[in-house]
Amino acid sequence: MLSSFDAEPPPPRPQHKFARNVPTMEWLTGVHSVLEALRASRRELRRLEIRPGRQDRGELAEIRRLAEERKLPVAELRSKGSGRDENQGVRLEAGALPELDLEPLLAEARGESPWLIALDGVEDPHNVGAVARVAEACGCSGLLLTRRHAPPLTPAVSRASAGAIEHLPVGRVPNLKRALEALREHGYWSIGADAEGDSLYGMDARSWEGPLVFVLGAEGRGLRQGVRDAVDFRVGIPMLGQIESLNVSTAAAVLLFEGVRRAAAVKASGSASD
Repeated sequence: MLSSFDAEPPPPRPQHKFARNVPTMEWLTGVHSVLEALRASRRELRRLEIRPGRQDRGELAEIRRLAEERKLPVAELRSKGSGRDENQGVRLEAGALPELDLEPLLAEARGESPWLIALDGVEDPHNVGAVARVAEACGCSGLLLTRRHAPPLTPAVSRASAGAIEHLPVGRVPNLKRALEALREHGYWSIGADAEGDSLYGMDARSWEGPLVFVLGAEGRGLRQGVRDAVDFRVGIPMLGQIESLNVSTAAAVLLFEGVRRAAAVKASGSASD
């Protein structure tokens, strides 16, 4: 059994809405990350570099248009990158993504039934990015991470998310169990992915109504005991083969898209009864 993270007092926080990561400026690489960063415009944007010879068509043309619209300097990209073309011929110097405390994150929740996704001990930036991509695709209002045992929002996270993290508000909390308790006071039900929980497909339709927070742990370890005890519902994804677990981003996709399907069914049944 995994022990809970030691409770720790929150570090001093700046007295403004956003708490920024360090370093203050970094290079985003790859077409999708750069394009979505320009579209979302949630970062400080400094300059764009594009490799000579790239044709201004499709996404690259849109990148140039947005850079011009935002009055960004555009220079030639001299670095050739690796044999796999890590830069994809374009990179953007930009500030770090903003991170929110819990209350500002809730204030940004959108829609009649806002959803959040929370990660418990997921430390691989590629997994965090992949989860962010799924969460944004499902219309989640935000991603909730802990201050410890979660990666910073590096360019690797943006690239793994195909730029989705550029649009998805991210919150940091010192203690996920306490955050879930606070979310309950705000009307959120929490659904935790747990192999020993009831079948995901057997949940009552009413459980999908209203604000929800979906909680997932690292592959293999799952949710910590304190977090497992704090969620309102524990659900497992039926596994029919020999493999006993899924990658966290795959599990997130199954859980969230089942939620999308159920929410649509509830809405349709309500419309039919009107």
